[in-house]
Amino acid sequence: MHEHDDPDRLATYFRADAPEEVTFSPEDAVVVDVPEASRYELRLGDRVVGFAEYRMRPDGRVVLAHTEIDEECEGRGFGSRLAAGVLEDVRRKGLEVTPLCPFIARYIELHPEHHDLVAVRR
Repeated sequence: MHEHDDPDRLATYFRADAPEEVTFSPEDAVVVDVPEASRYELRLGDRVVGFAEYRMRPDGRVVLAHTEIDEECEGRGFGSRLAAGVLEDVRRKGLEVTPLCPFIARYIELHPEHHDLVAVRR
């Protein structure tokens, strides 16, 4: 093996030229309803860093089915920012939720101020 073929040396070389990690916080993110995609998106500028998929029901319920957060943002409060934004929008629209997504269900459980948004079984 030639010295210039050493993978560790090459990795060090490229890391030295890599830009510094971008720092941002959940407060910088905006929650946007994208009805044509049936999801709410969590955006940092033009970048989508998370989403919550939903289905609208004719009776005014929003069925929250699935949530994902970009790997780089996990464990930093971005999921909570997304959940809070979704629930604020649902409240503003006078709707109720059926939280099938375990993350959203747990968020609601831990935040009593959102309990009234959960649809009662009809």
